[in-house]
Amino acid sequence: MSDEQPSSVGMIQVFYGISSPWAYLGMPKLREIARSESVSLVLRPIRIIQSNGGIPLRERPTVRQNYHVVELTRWRKFLDIPLNLKPKYYPCKTIEYAACLVIAAGIKGYDDVALSWAIQSALWANDQDIADMNTLEEIAGNVLHCDAKELLIFSQTPEVYAVWKKNLSDAERLGIFGTPTYVVGGELFWGQDRLDFVQRKIRAGIEIRT
Repeated sequence: MSDEQPSSVGMIQVFYGISSPWAYLGMPKLREIARSESVSLVLRPIRIIQSNGGIPLRERPTVRQNYHVVELTRWRKFLDIPLNLKPKYYPCKTIEYAACLVIAAGIKGYDDVALSWAIQSALWANDQDIADMNTLEEIAGNVLHCDAKELLIFSQTPEVYAVWKKNLSDAERLGIFGTPTYVVGGELFWGQDRLDFVQRKIRAGIEIRT
């Protein structure tokens, strides 16, 4: 985790639902932008902020749910990223366990980005249940090569849960409603199809500073 302020162009704050297919599809390009522009990724897992107008997929009209599938089909082909259109465990029973595990990894200094990608891939490419503690423990152990059980236990502590709640309250305060939303220099970019604008914002900020 970082103590930098949201106005910094030296980082990208990523407010995202770990079960969001769009966050999953955007992650490879997001990581490449961070690498090429030498900025850090600050993962801030959240859920859809309904108080700001976000609507969970299962609550949307059927026509919108059908179009959701159309867009996923287009993007998975365009990006050449494996994605099951109807994964076995989606919608998830809960995303809180997985989100808190990513938060816990960040607090402990592990590669939370790699862990998040593995969890997202487990859901969207490998038909695994990311609401299952045993599945999460196995993923964490394979990716982080740590004591995954200990990390999982830590992920359920008040310290981690407080970060989860702060992510949600900060997202609400910033006006975020859907995920993923990327925040650079205090500006919001909703959706993985806005990543080109994220990169432009970073480059403009670097030019101003230099």
